[in-house]
Amino acid sequence: MYFTDRGIEELEKRRGQEEVTFEWLAEQLRTFVDLNPDFEVPVERLATWLARLDDEDDEDDE
Repeated sequence: MYFTDRGIEELEKRRGQEEVTFEWLAEQLRTFVDLNPDFEVPVERLATWLARLDDEDDEDDE
């Protein structure tokens, strides 16, 4: 288990039953980066990865 899995597990335990929009998620990520500018690059990479998840499936079909 990676150290980050603890946070992911806590998120799932505390909020796993909630439904959120990507608009809400984007706003939370912006707020997090505003409060923690050292994490700008990893948050940007995560957001880009999430945004492009379907793109990988399209490439496999070709």
